[in-house]
Amino acid sequence: MTNSIPLQQVWPADFVKKYTEAGYWDGQSFGELLAERAQQYGDQPAVIGAQTCWSYAQLDQKASTLAAGLLALGLKKGARVLVQLPNIPEFVSVIFALFRAGMVPIYALPAHRITELAHFAEQAPADAYICAAQFEGFDYLPLARELQQRCTHIQHIIVVGAAQEFDSLEQIEQQGAQQPPPPASVSAANEVAFLQISGGSTGLSKLIPRTHNDYIYTLRESCKICGVTPDSIFLAALPMAHNFPMSSPGFLGTLYAGGCVVLSPSAEPETCFALIAKHQVTFSSLVPPLLLMWLEFAPQSQHDISSLTTIQVGGAKLIPEVARRVRPVLNIQLQQVFGMAEGLVNYTRLHDAEDIVIHTQGRPISPDDEILIVDDHDQPVPEGTVGHLLTRGPYTIRAYHNNPAANARSFTKDGYYRTGDMVQRTETGYLVVQGRANDHINRAGEKISAEEIEDHLLAHPAVYDAAVVSVPDDYLGERSCAFIIIKKDQAAPRTIEFKRWIRQRGLADFKVPDQVIVVTSFDTTAAGKISRKQLRHQLSQSLQPTHEQ
Repeated sequence: MTNSIPLQQVWPADFVKKYTEAGYWDGQSFGELLAERAQQYGDQPAVIGAQTCWSYAQLDQKASTLAAGLLALGLKKGARVLVQLPNIPEFVSVIFALFRAGMVPIYALPAHRITELAHFAEQAPADAYICAAQFEGFDYLPLARELQQRCTHIQHIIVVGAAQEFDSLEQIEQQGAQQPPPPASVSAANEVAFLQISGGSTGLSKLIPRTHNDYIYTLRESCKICGVTPDSIFLAALPMAHNFPMSSPGFLGTLYAGGCVVLSPSAEPETCFALIAKHQVTFSSLVPPLLLMWLEFAPQSQHDISSLTTIQVGGAKLIPEVARRVRPVLNIQLQQVFGMAEGLVNYTRLHDAEDIVIHTQGRPISPDDEILIVDDHDQPVPEGTVGHLLTRGPYTIRAYHNNPAANARSFTKDGYYRTGDMVQRTETGYLVVQGRANDHINRAGEKISAEEIEDHLLAHPAVYDAAVVSVPDDYLGERSCAFIIIKKDQAAPRTIEFKRWIRQRGLADFKVPDQVIVVTSFDTTAAGKISRKQLRHQLSQSLQPTHEQ
């Protein structure tokens, strides 16, 4: 098909000049990057997954062969391809094949289903869909059939595994071997390399256009900040289509540096610890709920994970009570990461004092990451005061793809992106995240940070994990409800005991949760974050509680 919506990501001309002259954008595409690394690191391992180990030379060859096969199939330069693959080696070979053919991956997470996939496919719009036949007991072929019925512009379904009536990736690679190889890249570095999905908490995800120039810049700088070298071995435990394990520095950053990427089918500690021990993994990235699982599992594990030097935690704020457990329990360096697929990424540095690592979410990558912290009326707040985070810079987008309504809400007229995060900035430029703007509770005019209350709840010896949400209330405007998971070896205290304990922490009365509900688990989003939306829905199905304090 001929795509009707142009794929472009445009910075104003003066910003293009500024970022280019500063050396942030170096004019290299992803197709060219892999060819260069194959020349440099040929026989060294690039990707390890299950029984597969590909060297850089083999990955480069697979990318070229698959690119030729996709072009022979009839897909053209500029084609948009919805990619829904788990953490398997083919994820890497497929996206680099698309880069080399000048096509544009649209990343979907393995947990997405027809509503999300159809939305992405229509929004792009997509010309093809690539999926695994099965993953974690789920059969993707019926999903593929339904997607093609809903989105008739999807010309090709390509399957990793038993493809039935569809095209198999293996056959496409075989066909590509009979074709002349494409050049290292047919894409210009200022063109859009791929479309990522937004991690927002409201509505269906938006599509985020990232260029070769801006994304490779983040990889280069992230590797410097995080100490990633050709000797680094990264464990991809989170879904690879998510921005955090992709680029911070993630698997793409590791490949940029010439290191090795080990793919885990699950972030469960038993699986990951075994892979760390087997492959001598040096660093990995997790979201806070998974870090909690690793911390609980580590003392009883028989696996030697001493090769692991750094664990990165991001995707949601890491509570200080949990952060300070990382070094004593795992004997590794914690690095906090706060960022977004739209652009801005912050890191605590590896040499930072422990207090900074525990209590902040880092500072930006680039000296030209512009940060504004404003009030509800877009006016700057006093330094050190909590406000809404706005940002622009050499790798932060200026618009979502094909979404004028979202763009009007999410970007200022002078190009700042409204992140939706509430932060404060320290004197040294580090950000302390107070949560999402809609994760704050406005209780009778008093604004309460959900994360602040969670921090105190997690300090309770019986609490394994906690999440606090706001609930509409006719009398207070909003009230607070704390959902709590109790440790396996502990009995659940009564609600009144929890409230008494919180008060004893020295908090104002209005911060004591109005309601406490003990649960056995939290539903999570596709990106692995606690689903506050689902917790609010769970509350809406129950009876209205009293306001007993």
